Amino acid sequence: MYDLFITVVLISLGIFIVVTGLIVIALWRGKKEKAIPEQDFGSSKSEIFWMTGPILILIWIFVISAKLILTMNAVPKVHPADANAEIELTVIGHQWWWEIQYGGTSIISANEIHIPVGKKVRVKVDSADVIHSFWVPQLARKMDAIPGHPNYIWLEANKEGVYQGRCAEYCGTQHTWMKFKVYVKSVADYEKWKSNAEASFTRTSQSLGKSSDSDKNKTSGKDDPNLEKGKQIFLNEGCVNCHAIDGKTTPNIGPNLSRISQRKILGAGVLSYSTENLGKWLKDPQKFKPGCKMPDFKFTDEQVDQLVTFLESLK
Repeated sequence: MYDLFITVVLISLGIFIVVTGLIVIALWRGKKEKAIPEQDFGSSKSEIFWMTGPILILIWIFVISAKLILTMNAVPKVHPADANAEIELTVIGHQWWWEIQYGGTSIISANEIHIPVGKKVRVKVDSADVIHSFWVPQLARKMDAIPGHPNYIWLEANKEGVYQGRCAEYCGTQHTWMKFKVYVKSVADYEKWKSNAEASFTRTSQSLGKSSDSDKNKTSGKDDPNLEKGKQIFLNEGCVNCHAIDGKTTPNIGPNLSRISQRKILGAGVLSYSTENLGKWLKDPQKFKPGCKMPDFKFTDEQVDQLVTFLESLK
């Protein structure tokens, strides 16, 4: 899109310079002539010449614009075997956050997408409640997320960096704070991130299942008593009924909290991530995002500290 814009601007600038130059020359020559110049009633050759140039320029702009539009609007095929995708993602819109599932892995995240540079990513876009619209302006067109009617879109970035995304369809009171970010990494960094994320899910599953004494010791809180207390609050005070932390798709009333300490934003963009802000969110989420589905549990400051310690241990 940027390249097309620059191309059109340069063409327009060239036309402006030529036309302005001809006007200036005509004015300059006209001042020197005292007598009325010989009148020219037109020339068929000149008319054809001045018509052909603009027509060719317009055809050129039409072709490059159509090519870009067709590329941006290309929709992946529904069947993965025919899609030729290098990476598969499922993005599900919720009021008001995004669930991210990485195909072929146990990785589930929220509001942050990680992809490798130069790879073709096929995104299945769906919704769990109302109509949303998935949009990363610098990478792809808008795509509606309609409950029960999944759509597909391509994501592909040719430059590493962080790209802003948002919901582009009004979906309720906190529509403004339904943002997400796309992190484009080198292939090596992406593979490292994916490996670390999958290992984290495995450790968390073992911890919750208490499969062995060694697993108990990892989360028993010997180094920090708040860790085990925070875990018990999470399991017994209702948090676990809405939030998964071990790579499972359910429950998903609220975002999956696996590796939450590795994220950059909270509440789909309403807060930047920090230990302090995580505590503030747990203390009173309605203060920051009125209408969100997380109620105020009236946690004490001590309970908040314990919960924060547990959640930040999920690395």
